[in-house]
Amino acid sequence: MIDPEVAIEIARKRAAEKDWEFAEPVQVMPCHRWFGGLDRFDIETNAAGLGTKAYFVIDAETGEILSEDYRFLPR
Repeated sequence: MIDPEVAIEIARKRAAEKDWEFAEPVQVMPCHRWFGGLDRFDIETNAAGLGTKAYFVIDAETGEILSEDYRFLPR
């Protein structure tokens, strides 16, 4: 099981590999299974603003990146 800080570092590393901006603030939302237990972390960069955002879904058990996306939201 990984903690939110580790999930952020995994996402930050992948963003650097893909040459994506990793803007603060970063929002981490822990998602739980239907019957309890942590399932995954949903991570969004530049959470408080418009502009470039990176999205990641990280498996809470293995640290595997399940999904990733990079978007530009007009101001």
